[in-house]
Amino acid sequence: MLAIWLASVAVVYGANRIITGSPGVVVGAPFQSGWLPQEHALSRYHVRWYAATLVFLAFDVEMLFMYPWSVVVAKLGASAIVEMFVFLGALLVAVVWAWREGALRWV
Repeated sequence: MLAIWLASVAVVYGANRIITGSPGVVVGAPFQSGWLPQEHALSRYHVRWYAATLVFLAFDVEMLFMYPWSVVVAKLGASAIVEMFVFLGALLVAVVWAWREGALRWV
């Protein structure tokens, strides 16, 4: 299995070398498929992206917990529904906070 894996990796790297030719400075750059970067890698992001990230995480975590919950809600009954509304209430507080901070304004 190790020999098959090593041969597969060698074939893929060999095919890449044949198709792309020898890597130059631009092709070998690890940024946007070889494009030259327009700004420094350690450039600063605007602070508004922090709040937008928190809103995204709030909805992402919500869906992470809602999928397994939807599978077991029939078995657990009313307690599962109460727990989900408590969870959604906490997320609503996070969204209201983000709205108050201006994370939902894109201007």
